Amino acid sequence: MSQILSKTKLSLIVSSALLIAACSNQNNEATNAMNDITAPIAKKVPHKMVIHNHTRVDDYYWMRDDSRKNPEVLAHLAAENDYMKAQLQHTEAMQEKIFQEIKARIEKDDSSVPTKKGYFYYASQMQGENEYPIYVRSSDFSGSNLEVLLNVNELAKAHDYYQVSGLSASPDGKLLAYGEDTVSRRIYTVQFKDIAGKTLLDDRLEGTNGGIVWGNDNKTVYYIKKDPQTLLGYQVFRHTLGTPQATDEMVYEESNKAYYTGLSKSKDGSSVFIWHSSTEASGVSVIDADNAKAMPKKFIEREEGHEYSISKMNDWYYINTNWQATNFRLMKVNKKHLGDKTQWQDVIPANDAVKLEDYELFANHLVYQQRENGISRLTIQELSSGKKQQLSFNDTAYTLSLYGNNELKNNKLRLYYTSFTTPGTHYDVDLNTLDKTQLKQAKVLGDFDSNNYASERIFVKARDGKKVPVSLVYRKDKFKKDGTNPLYQYAYGSYGHTIDPSFSVSRLSLLDRGFVYAVAHIRGSEMLGRPWYEDGKKLTKMNTFTDFIDVTKDLTAQGYGDKENVFAVGGSAGGLLMGAVINMAPEQYKGIAAAVPFVDVVTTMLDESIPLTTNEFKEWGNPKEKTYYDYMLSYSPYDQVKAQDYPNILVTTGLHDSQVQYFEPMKWVAKLRDYKTDDNLLLFKTDMEAGHGGASGRFKRIHDTALQYSFFIDLLNKS
Repeated sequence: MSQILSKTKLSLIVSSALLIAACSNQNNEATNAMNDITAPIAKKVPHKMVIHNHTRVDDYYWMRDDSRKNPEVLAHLAAENDYMKAQLQHTEAMQEKIFQEIKARIEKDDSSVPTKKGYFYYASQMQGENEYPIYVRSSDFSGSNLEVLLNVNELAKAHDYYQVSGLSASPDGKLLAYGEDTVSRRIYTVQFKDIAGKTLLDDRLEGTNGGIVWGNDNKTVYYIKKDPQTLLGYQVFRHTLGTPQATDEMVYEESNKAYYTGLSKSKDGSSVFIWHSSTEASGVSVIDADNAKAMPKKFIEREEGHEYSISKMNDWYYINTNWQATNFRLMKVNKKHLGDKTQWQDVIPANDAVKLEDYELFANHLVYQQRENGISRLTIQELSSGKKQQLSFNDTAYTLSLYGNNELKNNKLRLYYTSFTTPGTHYDVDLNTLDKTQLKQAKVLGDFDSNNYASERIFVKARDGKKVPVSLVYRKDKFKKDGTNPLYQYAYGSYGHTIDPSFSVSRLSLLDRGFVYAVAHIRGSEMLGRPWYEDGKKLTKMNTFTDFIDVTKDLTAQGYGDKENVFAVGGSAGGLLMGAVINMAPEQYKGIAAAVPFVDVVTTMLDESIPLTTNEFKEWGNPKEKTYYDYMLSYSPYDQVKAQDYPNILVTTGLHDSQVQYFEPMKWVAKLRDYKTDDNLLLFKTDMEAGHGGASGRFKRIHDTALQYSFFIDLLNKS
């Protein structure tokens, strides 16, 4: 019997060994097969483009396919994805480790702070492994009688990509409108739900921007329709529930393609605002929300160079305007003088050193947010007495935003606060005493201790003498100011968009590994006011790129980072920044990550059929004018690719991107492969289901972060 058992054991051992060997051989073959994958080399089909007596030849113009169905294009993108996966296969364990450690810091069951609007308090909930929120409401702040409005997880089940937009309850609270996008092109279908009956109405509004505004009769809605080619929202329609969309009345059409169109409702509920916004001018039209047949009236005539926004309280309109105010000022006018700018009165006078950024109206208070020397501050003014008080905060640099202040009759201000070392914190502030009540602070699970981290705010001298603000954060016990820490440098630098320091649970995975994280507040943002933006757009755009390079050089010279291990990151217009700096100063960077990068500047800006092009002329310039053409050509990343060594590069995009079309990074990577003279990595990943914002779902997005971090850490480990 023992001999039989021994033989059986021996047979099992041999079989197991053979099976393991077979599996091992299969794994080795798979690994070898992956390693044998070579970088995809794209075919060249010369495409001539002539303007201003200048000829450009684009060998990769063929990659543009607006239908996103061309087999050759899709095959090349798939080949790039396979190559990227093969080259980073050895980092998959690291990617998974970083993914899990980031995910482990996130509280799985989490709710937003309820905000009151009308009869109810509205909030969202994240539960367990759910990727999407559940939207809820209650008649009180505590949520004692919670009802579910929308479970996005259920709606998303049938889709690879799913995005909800513009949730809005009717004034009587009985109906819910929301937009849904299942492609990631940001073209939404608006649905209407009977909240009590939990059933959908027959009404469906196709081809919209995702949001609606309710008229006060609870059955009239206003919405914006998009051009399916350019994706511009340019028509405002009025829909009556229970009627076909085909019979909807168009109440406004934007004829100037340089303008975006938006919709909102005044805080007092009396008016619907149609917003007309371009880069250097804006306007507002007003519709009576009580009259289902009312037509829009211009607030004032639009003027080139005049930017403003409005709010309404009782008989007065308040106007945040740059009229004779470089950094904006707040004015007001009585409704009887609608259309007459000469009747405007100062509320907060112009100040060339201080930028007026935001404000909120309450029945007896005005709250306004200003930025001075790059730092935001809040002032609360009692309207009856004129008494002013200023809120104070502990961090040297931080993010401050007002939200959820939907009620005029309220003695509390809701605000959100965060810094590099302070997790997102929600407060209610008593408008009379300034006492702050902390409603919630984001929990960071695990062994996080904010005292382990330090942040700094410094100024770096640019090559033309301007001082560029830089925000830094690092882990204290991992940092030595001796030039040995790897440096991760981020910036955006366009559209006046300012990146204030804010907390990130993902970033901890870098800081805990010894990285110094820096945000360069370069020109093109409004960190130092409106002039800072003006000095980084159109014919001064080059300042954006040189500022970034100068910050890199200075930070390494000061010992904040290792000059041999600098990693730079930017997305969208920040991807343009990445493309420009590696053409201009490739030797400064070990690796870069460019997400959805806008890199084919001249070709895109010459083609008005491409979404958003016409809205961008005042930001970049119109290349149909030779002055702008020559200037844009001088920095356009795609046009300036040359035979030289480049850093290690990771490029990511989404096939359905509606803002930066997939073919821009696709062409850029192909051209870089052809020209670069180094053996460094050039990797390109396309998410075949996503668009400009990347994957939908809170945990899915972490995979993209883990990929980028692993890419950099692997390069660092090879140093």
